[in-house]
Amino acid sequence: MGKRLLVQRRGRGGSNFRAPSHKRKGKVKHHPAREGVVHGTIKELTHEPGRGAPLAKVKFEDGREQWILVPEGSFVGQTIEYGPEASLRLGNTLPLYQIPEGTPVFNLEGVPGDGGKFVRSSGTYATILSHSADKTMIRLPSSKIKAFNPKCKATIGVVAGGGRTDKPFLKAGSKYHLSKAKSWKWPKVRGVAMNAASHPHGGGSHQHIGGPSTVPRTAPPGQKVGLIAARRAGRKQRK
Repeated sequence: MGKRLLVQRRGRGGSNFRAPSHKRKGKVKHHPAREGVVHGTIKELTHEPGRGAPLAKVKFEDGREQWILVPEGSFVGQTIEYGPEASLRLGNTLPLYQIPEGTPVFNLEGVPGDGGKFVRSSGTYATILSHSADKTMIRLPSSKIKAFNPKCKATIGVVAGGGRTDKPFLKAGSKYHLSKAKSWKWPKVRGVAMNAASHPHGGGSHQHIGGPSTVPRTAPPGQKVGLIAARRAGRKQRK
C-alpha cells in the first residue's frame, strides 16, 4: 500500500498545507465611515507573522479599535482620518472620487464597503489616472489599468515595509521559517527528480518527462501537474 502523490495530499488539505491563521492579529480593513470624517490615533505598530507589511492598531473617536495597513512615514501617536471629508494627507483614507489624479494610493476596495482588497503588499502603491462619472481608472503595481467604482475607498501613500525582498536570504533556514509562517510548500523539488511513485514526471533511467507536459483542466488530482489547460507549449517561433 503506497502513499498519495504530493499534489493529491495538498488538494486534500491538512495541517501541513493550511495557512496558520491562528497567528493573525485580526482582520485588516478600513473603518466603515461613509459620511463626514472620523479621526483615529495610531496606538501601536507591530509585525504580523506571514505578512510583509507592518500593521498599526488604531483607536477611533467612536470607540472602535482595529488593525490597518500603514504607509511609509507613519508613527505612534499619529492622527489619521477616514471619510469623504478627510483631508488629503499621508495615511488618510477617502473615497476615490475625492482623491486627485496622480496620487499614490493603496488598500483599494474592490466593492464599496469591503474593507480593502487590492495593493496590500509591502512597498506597493497604485496610481490614480483619471476620473469619470461612473468609474475611476487606476494603474496597479502590475502596470495593469483597472476601473474602480468612485465610491471605493483607498489610503493615500505607499505601503510601509518596502525593500523587504531586496535582502537575500543567505541561508536555507531563513527561507524555511518564512515558508513556515506563510504556509508555503518548500523546498520545491522538480517532478523529474522524483521517483515514479511520487510524481507523474518521475522515474526512468535519466531525468525526463517522457510525455507531453500539458494536461486537461478535467484531469484527476494525481495527474494534474505540469502545464494545466495550456493554450500552447514550447518556445515561440520567431517570424
